[in-house]
This record gives sequence, structure tokens and C-alpha cells, in this order.
Amino acid sequence: MRSDRLPDARSDDLGAYDVQAVRGHFPALTAGYAHFDGPGGSQVPAPVAEAVAATLVAPMANRGRVTAAERTADDIVVAARRAAADLLGADPAGVVFGRSMTQLTFDVARTLAATWEPGDEVVVTSLDHDANIRPWVQAADAVGARVRWAEFDPATGELGEDDVAAVLSPRTRLVAVTAASNLIGTCPPVRAITDLAHDAGALAYVDGVHASAHQPVHLAALGADFFVCSPYKFLGPHCGVLAAAPALLERLRPQKLLPSTDAVPERFELGTLPYELLAGTTAAIDFLAGLSEQTGRGLTEGGRRERLVSAMGAIGAHEDRLRDRIEAGLARLPGVTVLSRAARRTPTLLVTLGGREQEAYAFLAERGVHAPAGAFYAIEASRRLGLGDGGALRIGLAPYVDGTDVDRLLDGLGEFLG
Repeated sequence: MRSDRLPDARSDDLGAYDVQAVRGHFPALTAGYAHFDGPGGSQVPAPVAEAVAATLVAPMANRGRVTAAERTADDIVVAARRAAADLLGADPAGVVFGRSMTQLTFDVARTLAATWEPGDEVVVTSLDHDANIRPWVQAADAVGARVRWAEFDPATGELGEDDVAAVLSPRTRLVAVTAASNLIGTCPPVRAITDLAHDAGALAYVDGVHASAHQPVHLAALGADFFVCSPYKFLGPHCGVLAAAPALLERLRPQKLLPSTDAVPERFELGTLPYELLAGTTAAIDFLAGLSEQTGRGLTEGGRRERLVSAMGAIGAHEDRLRDRIEAGLARLPGVTVLSRAARRTPTLLVTLGGREQEAYAFLAERGVHAPAGAFYAIEASRRLGLGDGGALRIGLAPYVDGTDVDRLLDGLGEFLG
């Protein structure tokens, strides 16, 4: 059974955003696959790969300002902090790099837990990726603190401020919440939740790994004390980024080696940084900023932050249009249930196919369509949805996905279900 095409659903009829021009920068797309696996890691544009390669073959040493090799390393780190700060609306002096968001969160959790006492409380949500749950659960257990759970509504996919308010108390020390679910795309009201946390005297730790690939971010506007993300979700290499106010970082005393610097933000960066990955991160952010020229808005000047906001807005609109087409196409197919229903969400769909999700994953892969099935480390969300640990089929969009990709996805699912 083939899915019906939508009227006027041409791959080049998606507004001012020039997706074909964007696709030309991604060497991986020449292999001919349709990628709906962006939430697990995006494809990489050529300038990012080139920046990584150039750094690996450049004269390099540990950071310093004496030798040319030292200056190269130092310049790369400084540039990456500035780029990440522009992306996240943060202060470069509050940007910390690590191996991954997971590693950074475990490090911060251990550091904060050293200040907690038995009977203190931390709040986590069932909507979150486990990387913003388990570090806090384990840190709390280690010091005798209590974990309280804010539960989302499985019928709507919504996590509201009332759900968080219900589990706050004067003993709450931290609220951990996602800016967007990597499983069903739900975007909770982060600012309302962080305000509640602060009113209770707690810190707010926001997982922005999924959100930062689809929407502009501003640290202060979100009210986040900590915001973490991963460049490999927004066209960059594999590493992690944490942003916080420098004054807050000054108050924290992480475990570190004796001779390593105590300066902020370096005191949180254990060991030598991966300079090639930081160069790739800067290149990815610059590439995103450059997409403002593909939006039809004519924003070719102005600061990088302004261009990033413009580009992310255009990317979001493009992805939302494609998501609408996919949802309309799925509605025409038998036996498909879409579990992504929140009013505000990313272009990420979780669908069930009568228990045949893993079969569909393999079937689509044989046809060059990459749409994986699983729980994707959002294990608590999967359980809350009644899916156990198995999850379902996830369809995620990225800046390089076009209408032809959507047609291939819907046709493949139609054939599988037919």
C-alpha cells in the first residue's frame, strides 16, 4: 500500500529556506540515504570535517602563549567558548567543555551532591533522557538525599509547571528538566519551571541536547542555572558543552588534579581538551549562522548571535512544515499511532505500528530510509508511555531533510503496512 502524496507536496516548495543548497554541504548525503535519525546524531557538513582535519595536522601543544603550537591550541579553545556562548546566549567565561553531556552532568551532580545533606531533595522528571536522571538519582543516593519525580501526562505528552510544583519543597536543592524530549519532542515550559525552582531556593539544570538542534537558546531567558548540550546533535562533532553564569561556577569546587588550574571555567575541564573537536564545534556553529543566508531574510551581516537566531528560526519553520506533511501522511496509513502530541514540540515523532516497530526499522533501512526504533535512553519516558523498555519507531528531522526524503519514508511505511 503506497501512501498518498499531499497536494502540492513538492520537495522544493517549502518556503524561502533553500534546503537543496543546504544539502550540498553534506558529503554523507551523496550515499543516497534518507536520514530521519537526527535526534541520535546529525550528519556533518564539509566545513566541520575540514576544521577537525586541519586541526589534527596543525602544529599543536598544550595551551599556552609562548610557542606557536601552544597559541594554536589556546586560540581554538577561546574561539570555541565564544562560538558556544553565541549559540546559547551565554557568557564565554561560563562555557565548559567535556567528553559528553552525560559526563558533564555526572561531574556536576557529584560536585553539587557534596553540598547536600540527608533529607535534602532533588527533582527529576519522567520525560527526561536518562543522562538528566541517573546522575542525580545516584548522587542523591550517595548522600542520603531524596529523589522526587515529576511525571508527564502519557495521554498528551505534556509536562506542566503544576507537575513540578507538586513535588517541590523547602528541602529541594535542584530541579533537573529537559528543554525538549528526545523521545516524543515535548517542550515543557522551562522558564516557568526554573522560576518555581528558584522560588523554592533550588538550582535548575536544563538538558538542552535535543532542543538546541531545533530552536534558539538563551540561557538567561530560560532561567537555567546550567544548560547542557551536545554539538553532534547540531551538525558538529562528539563532545559536550555546559553553560552557566561564571559567578555560579566560582562557587563550586569539583574534584580535580592538584596542578591543574583553579580558574573558571577550566577547573571543570579534566585533562587536555580535544582541540580538534572544539575546532569542529566552532565550525558547526559558524555553519549554522551561515544558514541565515539561506532563509530568504537577507541577513548576511550582523553578529553571529543574531545570524544564529535567524537561522534557527528558519530551520525550525522548515522542519515543522515537513513534520506536518509526515503527520498527515501517517494519518492515511492503517495501524499507526503517533505518541507525540504536545502543543509545543520539536519535529520529532514517536509512532507505534502494532508491535512491529523493530521490523519496520529494518524494512526501511533496507530501502535506504534511516528511522530507528527504541527507547533512545529515555527509558523512564518509554515506560510511562506503556512501551516498556522497547520504545517505538522515532522519526526525527534535521536541516538537511527534504520533501523527497519524506516521500520515501511514507512510501516505505505504506509498503510495509500494506
